Amino acid sequence: MNFQDTLNSSLNSAWIILKLVIPIYIIADILYFYNTLSYISFLIEPFTSIIGLPSETALAIISGIFLNLYAAVAFAAPLDLTPHQWSILAVFLGVCHSLVVESVIMKKIGISNIYSYSLRFFGGLLIAFIVSLMPSSWFEATLSDAVFEKTTYDTFETLIIGSFTSAISLSIKIILLITILIFIMDFIKTRKFILEGQKNISKGFSLTVGVFLGITYGAGILIKEAKSGTISNEDLFYIGTFLMICHAIIEDTLLFVIFGADFTMVIIIRTISAIIFSYLLLQIYKNKHK
Repeated sequence: MNFQDTLNSSLNSAWIILKLVIPIYIIADILYFYNTLSYISFLIEPFTSIIGLPSETALAIISGIFLNLYAAVAFAAPLDLTPHQWSILAVFLGVCHSLVVESVIMKKIGISNIYSYSLRFFGGLLIAFIVSLMPSSWFEATLSDAVFEKTTYDTFETLIIGSFTSAISLSIKIILLITILIFIMDFIKTRKFILEGQKNISKGFSLTVGVFLGITYGAGILIKEAKSGTISNEDLFYIGTFLMICHAIIEDTLLFVIFGADFTMVIIIRTISAIIFSYLLLQIYKNKHK
């Protein structure tokens, strides 16, 4: 592992997080302060109500779907969400985030954009709906037993000061988490079994890498093999389906765990869901292509 490259990657990620999280967090606080969201949240309220989340999570969901999870947690952080609700949000956005960018990767291994968008949005919605029906007592904050309450402000001045302070605190937590994960992931990527695995691609190896390192890395190593035809279409479909439901499972989940999501429950739910979805959809795929 090249320490300098890893450090540079960490610093670049930290700078991106600071530029993204701080302004979004402050904007979110201002929107909540003036109750501006009430004018636009109705657009996505049918979906938030289905999965048991307040309409105020609309911006978190929209930004997560079209941007990334950092933007999503920045919008959701000021809200008064319970561990159960944070877990629901973690499950839904863990499945359905960065659709445009990650669907490009899936497209390169033969997974259509329509299938990617449909599976991740409606699949995420279905899984989150099931999670919303589970007893709240099943979900506990992993990192803290504190009650997660939204801070209220009396004036605009105190809002800006308090929001900026909270945004800095949030950014530091995310940067520490991402830095640790980058060092761990870069270490894993340089291990001999990973390097050897890239030379001898297998379904199990691709799934394992994707589940822990993410779609970009897991599916990315298949692009060359997909084009050369050395891996069957059935395997590519199975791997793609599984990874769209369950990828970067540690990194993505920990972002929500910071605020109260139940780490164990989110991991279990996404893993089981990926197994069920990929098995059922593979059977449909096989029948269609007999």
